Amino acid sequence: MTVGASGSAITRGPVRPGPGGTGPPGLGRDTARGVGKGGALGREPGEDPGHDLSQDFGIDPDDLPDGLVVADETGRVICFNAAAARITAVVAAEAVGSPLERALPLEDLEGRRWWALTDPYGGLLTRYGQPERNLLLPGGREVLVSARYVREYPQGPVRRLVVTIRGTEARRRTERSHAELIATVAHELRSPLTSVKGFTATLLAKWERFTDDQKRLMLETVDADANRVTRLIAELLDISRIDSGRLEVRRQPVDIATAVGRHIQSITASGQSPERFLVRIQQPLPALWADPDKIDQILGNLLENAVRHGAGTVTIEVAPAQVKHVEYEHAEHANAEHTHADGGAKGTAVTVSDEGAGIPEESMSRVFTRFWRGSKRGGTGLGLYIVKGIVEAHGGTITVGRGPGGGAQFRFILPVGAPAYLV
Repeated sequence: MTVGASGSAITRGPVRPGPGGTGPPGLGRDTARGVGKGGALGREPGEDPGHDLSQDFGIDPDDLPDGLVVADETGRVICFNAAAARITAVVAAEAVGSPLERALPLEDLEGRRWWALTDPYGGLLTRYGQPERNLLLPGGREVLVSARYVREYPQGPVRRLVVTIRGTEARRRTERSHAELIATVAHELRSPLTSVKGFTATLLAKWERFTDDQKRLMLETVDADANRVTRLIAELLDISRIDSGRLEVRRQPVDIATAVGRHIQSITASGQSPERFLVRIQQPLPALWADPDKIDQILGNLLENAVRHGAGTVTIEVAPAQVKHVEYEHAEHANAEHTHADGGAKGTAVTVSDEGAGIPEESMSRVFTRFWRGSKRGGTGLGLYIVKGIVEAHGGTITVGRGPGGGAQFRFILPVGAPAYLV
């Protein structure tokens, strides 16, 4: 064993998995052998003392992203990598050679000493490890710890004890994000459902007291609120698919210029002035294969944001564009019709800009994150997060900046062909 440049203890030796594959990759039963307190490296008989076997396998515990602690059959630490030293604030050189309980004093959430509780060396011979769980370091810092007992043969004594350590920050961030999502959903659902419940209960109880016009107004309100709930549920399903990588793209030929015109007609029919919109279409546009429903979702979100949060004229530009660094698995996808001479693929760029106050420079990096809201004019803060996920599912890119009129400008580019990893 040697001590690496970062100060962590590194064991050297041939890599062989434990019986039945019970040892983790690269840390088999002979990964570290006969390491004493002085850091001497034990060797098998006849082994070349000048040959560093770790070079054959490229294994260095300091390269691991998680904390790694390995103890030998006597319970003394023989490996304590840089990540473990960083997470536990224990000096690796002091931990190596020490008893495991002293180098890594852990307690469960009830204050009980974890090593005495689990007794890896003297417990049941049928156990091969401990699942990941929350434990406490001295001072109350919480870490995620899992352990593997490497045995020479089934039900044999523990030859190596391999422990991995992780910080809890990433998991806490995920838990906070989920909590925020639940709180947002609860808040957004409460208002329309209260309205639906109130109007339907009123109509059922006092139907004959209302005129036809009053009944129509109540039912239209119920219908609008039901649509709002449906839209929120669709957003949640989209977020779930985007986060899990299961967002399906059903590609069909799409006339994006026609789709833009259809959305503008829908917005003007709801009361917006047609004079507020300026559309520029640069012909000829390359043929575009995309999911028409998803394209409508992108356009709807961007135009709604421009109308609701922006001001002045909303300009929509559609033009050919070049998509760089799009790689295809099969050569037939990269034909002359879809590819420029320099290897970039043809695509379609759509730019939506307004003349409002725009987005502050310090906020532009957060525009496509969950729950970001540009103003206090309502919304769930999920729309742009979903837009980015849909664009990227098509193999495209989306950016935000400041438009010529000073307002916000969103620009997304969709490639003509489908990258092989999306087919």
